[in-house]
Amino acid sequence: MPSRSSPIAIVLLVAANLVPLGGVLIFDWDVRTVLVMYWLENGIVGALNVVRILAAQGHDQSGQASAAAKVGLAAFFTVHYGIFWVVHGVFVMVLTNSGGLLGGFQTPLDVVAADPQILLGALALLASHLASLLFNYFGRGEYKRVSPASQMFLPYVRVFVLHFTIVLGGFLVIGLGQPAGLVALLVLFKTVFDLGLHLVERRRYQAAGVAV
Repeated sequence: MPSRSSPIAIVLLVAANLVPLGGVLIFDWDVRTVLVMYWLENGIVGALNVVRILAAQGHDQSGQASAAAKVGLAAFFTVHYGIFWVVHGVFVMVLTNSGGLLGGFQTPLDVVAADPQILLGALALLASHLASLLFNYFGRGEYKRVSPASQMFLPYVRVFVLHFTIVLGGFLVIGLGQPAGLVALLVLFKTVFDLGLHLVERRRYQAAGVAV
């Protein structure tokens, strides 16, 4: 079955993921910068999923959700996903052993402000996810086929599988002394894996709804 993904969204996904690769190869970005950037991407995915939940119009076993039910699901997701995101961020910061990030319980904004390289990569990833939201979710009518309850759970599989693997890869790279070649391979792996998960996600939307 074809992916039914917007070509623009695919191009931007690949381009955004190649930004950290250029940083590693040209500007000597280390694994800390890359992992924190991917952590910020987790936050972007969660924030945009709130928009997806509120816009979803599909039915589940109980019928079509009311506006109040959508708000309730979005609020629950925000708290639940937010806790996961914060814990993941703390783990990444401890893993990379970066004293500047650990000091003073810094917020994501503090982290971005402290390193313009992370801001550059995060903005590129934001553009990629916004393109998928606009061109796929709304432009191709995915919001009409998924229920709010189903949409609430969709990001977890992608985020858990992808970023658990990335963190393990980062741990291996750190253990081997962070050679630039291995950091670059980690970024390439993430790019290919992310593209594959993106296409699988499109096929799920293209099916006759996503079952709860």
